[in-house]
Amino acid sequence: MYSYSGSYEFAKNLMDRFYFSISGPVTFKNAKNVKEMVKELPIERILVETDSPYLTLVPYRGKRNEPVYVEYVAREIVKIKNLEYEKVVEITNKNSKKAFELE
Repeated sequence: MYSYSGSYEFAKNLMDRFYFSISGPVTFKNAKNVKEMVKELPIERILVETDSPYLTLVPYRGKRNEPVYVEYVAREIVKIKNLEYEKVVEITNKNSKKAFELE
């Protein structure tokens, strides 16, 4: 589910078939619904993206979004899920490889 910002309730029904890509809006101060959804979503179903060139994340709001900013999305997931950065990177990389059949 590309740049997913829907509810966890909706996501629950799709978890066995889809991964949920989390992008820049998760870094927005007022994105309470997105943060709550990420908190509930199992890390094993999360992908990390930037949606470049759109949905520029904090701290680059107002500028062109770039793929290199994906680290900020991952770091926000770290805060929300109370996990170590390296663990989020490891799991989401593994998820990406599975989702895109790169293994």
